Amino acid sequence: MNFHDEKELEQYLIRQFEWFHRHPELSYEEVETTAKIRELLTEAGIEVVPYPLETGLVAVVHGEKEAESGPERTIALRCDIDALPITEQAEIPYASETKGKMHACGHDFHIMAGIGTALLLKERSKEWSGTVKFIFQPGEEDAHGALKVLEADVMDDVERIWGLHADPTNAAGVIGIREGYVTAAVDRFVIRVKGVGCHAAHPDDGVDPILAASAVIQGLHSIISRNINAFHPALLSVTRVQAGTTWNVIPAEAELEGTVRTMNREDRILYEKRVHETAERIAAAYGAEAEVEWIFGAPATYNDGRMARLCEKIARIQGMETVPEEDSLGGDDFSYYEDKDTMGRDIPGCYLKIGTGVGRPIHHPAFCVDERVILPAAKYLAEVLMADIGGNC
Repeated sequence: MNFHDEKELEQYLIRQFEWFHRHPELSYEEVETTAKIRELLTEAGIEVVPYPLETGLVAVVHGEKEAESGPERTIALRCDIDALPITEQAEIPYASETKGKMHACGHDFHIMAGIGTALLLKERSKEWSGTVKFIFQPGEEDAHGALKVLEADVMDDVERIWGLHADPTNAAGVIGIREGYVTAAVDRFVIRVKGVGCHAAHPDDGVDPILAASAVIQGLHSIISRNINAFHPALLSVTRVQAGTTWNVIPAEAELEGTVRTMNREDRILYEKRVHETAERIAAAYGAEAEVEWIFGAPATYNDGRMARLCEKIARIQGMETVPEEDSLGGDDFSYYEDKDTMGRDIPGCYLKIGTGVGRPIHHPAFCVDERVILPAAKYLAEVLMADIGGNC
């Protein structure tokens, strides 16, 4: 393969992208995906580092230029690789060959944008010094795959980390970027409201957990309006309510499940406290008991200002359009790489969106990527990473 020939490189990247799209694998099942990534990197002479990961892998590209001052630096690019349990409806010739699984979030695009970037950096290795790690991460949709990478000590020598995501809200090649928080902290709660079961005709013989649970739901939705600063993005959604088995029995228990999204660390702590207090005290007022299980997810992702400005600068140089990254309370476990609570230190990070053609939203069964954006995305990322490792950030 002649990677110096831009047309040939583009065809190669598109052809491999279509392979990944046809062969989706769910979180922590990415065995064939990992093997294919390893095969492509090895064929290109790119080193795969033997970190203890069951799925996913880490590759490195080294610059050959002598560092002008100080020690050589190491930075990283995260590319997630897992698919979703969705049956594809996109009318494309390379649609998923596995019923019930598809790349509905663009992770196949992330894989090939990352591989393309690695190929370009290797071809231009004499122009820069240092090391770039390419983290092909499993289990992002599970929201904890990044922790697998961190447990393998992949980030011990990394000074800064970059991430990308497909963006179907913008035209192909448009870069979405801004400083500050760009994804929310994602937490989950399960509330079990325990009453006393009885005949539906004699509610006075028991304690109705459904009535108590409905009051708890109302109370939970008051937290954001009465406890959270009105200028702070935050959200609570109750997404599952389950109780009872038949029409004439008041059950002994009702269960609620939902999610809380926050950007501010103090708000995240406050929300956990208030969900416990609200559920427990309202349930008690109805003669019931509430048990709250709080499951912490990924923290909020924060884009370092200098890194965000570098993205904008490189885009201008390359003649690419930039737009402010959309406000979203969606989450991404990319934030684990940055968060001091995970590693004992903060690592500056930047998570940018690359327009893949306006179309169906991510996680939609007809979502698809404009393949023509893969090479421009790789070229853009290569320039960003070389500028960063060269001390221009």
